[in-house]
Amino acid sequence: MIKDALKDATIRMRSSLQSLQDDLAGIRTGRATPALVERLSVEYYGAPTPLQQLATFSVPEPRQILIKPFDPSTIKEIEKAIQVSDLGLTPSNDGKVIRLTLPPLTQERREELVRVVNARVEEGRVAVRNIRRDVIKDLREFEDEKLISEDDLKRGEDDIQKLTDEYIEKMNQVGVEKEEEILEV
Repeated sequence: MIKDALKDATIRMRSSLQSLQDDLAGIRTGRATPALVERLSVEYYGAPTPLQQLATFSVPEPRQILIKPFDPSTIKEIEKAIQVSDLGLTPSNDGKVIRLTLPPLTQERREELVRVVNARVEEGRVAVRNIRRDVIKDLREFEDEKLISEDDLKRGEDDIQKLTDEYIEKMNQVGVEKEEEILEV
């Protein structure tokens, strides 16, 4: 029973870590990467659709992203989605493809992005701690229902705390790596 709770917690914590990594991939650094725009929501025939379902991406130069829509009639909607996003990029198109040129980041913008990264990492840590809280609550209910002993409860709480510490450290490491990437000139 405790093993099942820990296995579930591990899956949920791994999912939180993956979500953080995906989220941080969309934060702009000095280099162009398709992850910046892949998950942008574009209004496509009245439905919000991720950009990655509407176009292919390439990086012809270190500071440029090339977006080639499958349907050329969606260029205007894609441009609009990029402009209203918080990327701070201005798209230019030639009727077939959209080019995004990333300007060099100012020191002020880098510091702002680092604050955003730290906030997202903290959200990830909160998610992991919430998972720990839920599992400990479940373990205490098992003990109240006499499904596990008091010693098993204590061991389970220790195990979930170790797991929590491990995933929080992984999140901190992901945050530090992203911070270094942003501050790299």
